[in-house]
Amino acid sequence: MDYLDKLIALRIDNDLSQKEAGKIIDKSQQGYDHIEKRRAKLAIEDFKKLCEFYKVSADELLGLR
Repeated sequence: MDYLDKLIALRIDNDLSQKEAGKIIDKSQQGYDHIEKRRAKLAIEDFKKLCEFYKVSADELLGLR
């Protein structure tokens, strides 16, 4: 499971739609969908915002611990 799979699981576990998750990083639902489907890259600044929102460390999402 990579970091995107973990972010998808976190979104679902928190009962968020793609639209709601997209708002966290100032993206549309379609833009967020492109990230989840690996058609677009997740910027490091957006990754940080999502880590802060979900209250998880980047290390945990990246599998570094």
